Amino acid sequence: MSFSLSAEERAIIDQAKAILMGALREPGTAIHEPDAARDYLRLQLAAREREVFAVLFLDTRHRVIRYDELFFGSLDETPVYPREVIKLALQRNAAAVIFAHNHPSGDASPSDADIDLTRRLKEALALVDIRVLDHMVIGRESVTSMAELELC
Repeated sequence: MSFSLSAEERAIIDQAKAILMGALREPGTAIHEPDAARDYLRLQLAAREREVFAVLFLDTRHRVIRYDELFFGSLDETPVYPREVIKLALQRNAAAVIFAHNHPSGDASPSDADIDLTRRLKEALALVDIRVLDHMVIGRESVTSMAELELC
């Protein structure tokens, strides 16, 4: 299924993203459960035609420091380089991260490759004392939290 958005619809979505990110950045607002970031990440990634791997960088109280889209791929895969993730996490002075990537197929089920990547990233970031709180897989209609499935 393919659809296009009008300029007005795109502007509304951009406003919703800004509102959600603003809410995540409010003083004292922290992410302690997957639902706190789910809507924002879904708005960012669900309609993408290619895979995108993104990171929410968080401070010690799990408040959002920054959202970055780091890697871009094809319809069904994105190369992710742990070294680059670690480098940016240290530059952002992050204490924790939430990973997210979309599945353009629409299926939000994590693949074996997704699970393996999450494990490798978690191990690498642990070496520099940065916690991986979640890895969310974004489909068209749903979002799967790997933390809720106890996969990260």
